[in-house]
Amino acid sequence: MFICQHCPFVKHVKVELAQLGKDYMNHGLGIVAISANDTKNYQDDAPEFLKAMAIELDFKFPFCYDESQETAKAYTAACTPDFFLFDAKRQLVYRGQLDDSRPSNGKPVTGTDLRAAIDTVLADQPVTAEQKPSIGCNIKWKPGNEPSYFA
Repeated sequence: MFICQHCPFVKHVKVELAQLGKDYMNHGLGIVAISANDTKNYQDDAPEFLKAMAIELDFKFPFCYDESQETAKAYTAACTPDFFLFDAKRQLVYRGQLDDSRPSNGKPVTGTDLRAAIDTVLADQPVTAEQKPSIGCNIKWKPGNEPSYFA
């Protein structure tokens, strides 16, 4: 997952993200959070603040900082949060939203969409091709480092 510290969409779902890590930690699922935001212009996303966030929420997964932004580019990450789920063969099977909740729509944060995809992968079943894209704040690219897929 691509997340950060300052995004209101991530702040809205951060407790559920931590809960996902706790719920799936003994199920053979690897979870990694990555922040790729430009910390010169978005200081709240600096590694020390990411670490504090991970400690506060008791993340049971690594929270990495992609300083070069090359990892975000390799994934074609577009926003925070942005979720990528791979199967046992390391094939991308889900790229979509956590659930239908947004900071201002009043729907509860449940993780329904991502959890359904995870459960399907863990059951060694194919994930539905109907996937709603994640919505959030755009990745904060360093000036001049914007990926070509946005051109």
